Amino acid sequence: MPAANPAAGGTAGDPSGSPTFQQGAKYRTLHCPQTCSSGTRIATWKLGRALTRGVVPRGVLCTICMRGSSKGVKNKNIININGKPLLYYTISKAIKSKIFDEIVASSDSKKILSLSKKYGVTNIIKRPKILSNDKSGKVPAIKHALLKIQKLLDKKFDYVIDLDVTCPLRSILDIKKAFNHFIKSKSDNLVSATYSRKSPYFNIIQKKKNKIELIKKQNINILRRQDVPTTYDLNASIYIWKSEALIKNPSIFQKKTSIYLMPKLKSFDIDDVVDLKITKLFLKKKNEKKNF
Repeated sequence: MPAANPAAGGTAGDPSGSPTFQQGAKYRTLHCPQTCSSGTRIATWKLGRALTRGVVPRGVLCTICMRGSSKGVKNKNIININGKPLLYYTISKAIKSKIFDEIVASSDSKKILSLSKKYGVTNIIKRPKILSNDKSGKVPAIKHALLKIQKLLDKKFDYVIDLDVTCPLRSILDIKKAFNHFIKSKSDNLVSATYSRKSPYFNIIQKKKNKIELIKKQNINILRRQDVPTTYDLNASIYIWKSEALIKNPSIFQKKTSIYLMPKLKSFDIDDVVDLKITKLFLKKKNEKKNF
């Protein structure tokens, strides 16, 4: 068994404390002092297969959900960035992270699904039209992918991690650390975020009934940003759920939701041409760095 990674939290074989997740070149180890959501004790498994005594958990599913159409940037999920389609950067990191039992690509676009398969995704799901229009939310599509793949593979998953293609600056380490934080927090789900550039208590305003006002009003006059509650921007990079929580309540806000904080540098979500240009610059500088 490989030595535990202190940065990941906990030590290998630790019989007490919260569950911890570690990643090695050949082994994945999830140490669970009690039981996981499936009611099973966790041992050690190699590429999804049991090595030692105990019951293998039902696993971790990665969903990569992509619509064919896009309003802000046309065909953004397959747009060429430094010689590769945008979806490549997320798929390659998901595969290299080696924490997933299965990876599934969901889309209404044959082109997107074809490219996903080309770059290593073996599980392909055609998303129904009702989940692919401009008014469709992403979380129902993630739930659909989970239920569909469980049925197709006749296999249950304890956890679902969704990686958004439009946030390609996340690192492999971010994926691992987010999952480890989620396990340790004993949350129902996790969202990735970064500190807000602006605050609704201080400098985000709205027009309401022809009146300009702060979105979040305070009883006292706020003069400094440091005097208001800390706020965060959801960066849409990483979402994690217990599968049972997602199925019961397909929402990014659960009874117990935790946050994985990421730096602004890795939090660009491509919504428009400006985001795309910035992301291209950063990917060009960083794509040769290990683990990025």
